[in-house]
Amino acid sequence: MISVFSDRIEILSRGSLPPAQTMEGFYMGESVPVNEKLSEIFLQLHISEKSGRGVPKITEIYGKEAFAFRENSIVVTIPLKKIKKASNKVGDKKPLNARRRTILTEMRDNPNITAEELRKILGISKTAVDNNISFLRENGYIERVGSKKAGYWNVL
Repeated sequence: MISVFSDRIEILSRGSLPPAQTMEGFYMGESVPVNEKLSEIFLQLHISEKSGRGVPKITEIYGKEAFAFRENSIVVTIPLKKIKKASNKVGDKKPLNARRRTILTEMRDNPNITAEELRKILGISKTAVDNNISFLRENGYIERVGSKKAGYWNVL
């Protein structure tokens, strides 16, 4: 459950750490799913990923105090003033033209989109699509998760 307040966002995750999970492993991003089958289904549907970057990223920006462990839940608190500060990092990146913003939008809407599909949507050559994707990768806007055929785009 996600609750939005004037000064923070709180994300409530029902349940506690799995018995095999340590606090150190949790903060390092080690993934120990409670339900292996459900975790695998979500991974295959691209609803979640197995990279384990979420908790370390939150800890890096907001500190371990962003996490509150309760008897039957974990609450993550994201202060809104920190979100604004963290988002300033994007301002350090090279600005995007309309075509690159369109590519990001398409990738966000369909993480499995192919270069050929982008070429058709944008009406440009494959080389132009490849060059724009390279720019977006090199400047930290996107990353490829998984293989070229079975993977997907993660918009950062």
